[in-house]
Amino acid sequence: MYTIYAFPTPSSIKAIVTLEELNLEYTLHPVNIRQGGQREADFLTVTPAGKVPVLVEENITGDRFTLTESAAILVFLAEKHGQLLPTEPIDRARVFEQLFFHASGLSPAFGQSGYFQKLAPEPMPLAISRFHGEAKRTLGLLDSTLAHRAYVAGDDYSIADIAHFGWLWRRAFAGVDFDDAPNVARWYESISTRPAVLRAISKVEALAA
Repeated sequence: MYTIYAFPTPSSIKAIVTLEELNLEYTLHPVNIRQGGQREADFLTVTPAGKVPVLVEENITGDRFTLTESAAILVFLAEKHGQLLPTEPIDRARVFEQLFFHASGLSPAFGQSGYFQKLAPEPMPLAISRFHGEAKRTLGLLDSTLAHRAYVAGDDYSIADIAHFGWLWRRAFAGVDFDDAPNVARWYESISTRPAVLRAISKVEALAA
């Protein structure tokens, strides 16, 4: 049985979409980061990093396995349940290429773009220009990739698509849109209407209700 500690964030949605795509049973445990829930003692005993999502697996003997970092959670679930991650070396490498591009490029660019535009305690025009420009640049790179592929890592839907979906679902925070990214727009429409994705969005948004 899985428990996922989460909130409606770009990282949390990835884990929940993956669980839904794999048709797995799980319990959602809300961590309200708007109210400081990530700093509460009970949650910090689960993960000292104080970040969502966190996946906890408990077996029938009561042994618990705790995993943090959304990309690690996606890889673990895909490998354990034999779906959403190719076994052929080249196809598999393409999935990891996109996972690493997301973790080192698109995700931090989108996050910092949103922070300096919306949350920074004082205006910082240079930082806004730098990170908003980087968010648009990484989106452009993804658009170029999708000009030649149905999905971000090739012909098949994978955890790489789920990883990218998180921040593109919350792209308004970063101040970006799809006006100059028609291939991303096409891809996003196909992902966002998948039944598992719709279920995941409904469940994660209910955590903030």
